[in-house]
Amino acid sequence: MPQDSYLVGLIGSGIGPSLSPALHEREADRQGLRYVYRLIDIHTLGVAPEAVGDLVRAARDLGFDGLNITHPCKQLVIEHLDALAPQAEALGAVNTVVFADGRAIGHNTDVTGFAASFARGLPDVPLERVVQLGAGGAGAAVAHATLTLGAEHVTVVDAMPDRAADLAASLNRRFGPGRAAAASLDALPRLLAGADGVVHATPTGMAAHPGLPFPAELLRSGLWVAEVVYRPLETELLRAAREVGCATLDGGGMAVFQAADAFRLFTGREPDAGRMLADIGELAGVASVRN
Repeated sequence: MPQDSYLVGLIGSGIGPSLSPALHEREADRQGLRYVYRLIDIHTLGVAPEAVGDLVRAARDLGFDGLNITHPCKQLVIEHLDALAPQAEALGAVNTVVFADGRAIGHNTDVTGFAASFARGLPDVPLERVVQLGAGGAGAAVAHATLTLGAEHVTVVDAMPDRAADLAASLNRRFGPGRAAAASLDALPRLLAGADGVVHATPTGMAAHPGLPFPAELLRSGLWVAEVVYRPLETELLRAAREVGCATLDGGGMAVFQAADAFRLFTGREPDAGRMLADIGELAGVASVRN
């Protein structure tokens, strides 16, 4: 008899505003499943990100079917898993863990999630020169996705230069020499002046981290702007970009498509991404009013 009851969760810091529980549980309800999605917030628990291994083991022992993993644990969790899917291994970042036969298997649905959202929301933009701000776990995923989508060159900028350099090196190993480079934050004005578009993959703009990741004066009408943050759906960066005429992509699509892919991994059932896209618009709208 197929399984019809699931217990899953999300490990991360400051995840109280996450819409993942509602996205998963709404889709499960429509499919007639009993599905409980718990938040495991390391900030609330008062533990360091390095405790992610203990939390994963505890979840497995308590009978969880799987976990989503978010900032700041996507890279730290890897050493505590039994195996990695090829995409997660290539990225060095995990956002989904599936428990099966006593083993914990790491996956990454951020790559496919961002790629699906980008193809849907910015289908015809130029991709010769892309600047990406942020080289963490989400940054690694979206940079790989951007090159998979056909970008000729991605320049990675991060407040931690070594992290940007490591990501650029991994991109060049996977996609070929010269496809990626790293640059410092002070190079942003020059880089954005010559770029086709910018991908923003840092926490700046989230409800807990308001503000702009770089001065609005660096935006211009010929630049497209893709955002990873989805809470709120309209970040200060997107608002400023729209005001100067940029084509924009909010983070809602990535959130939905990565959630849909994770739901499929957890349950083996096919989610309806169209219904989930409608869900996030409704949920984010309600959330923005409440906050």
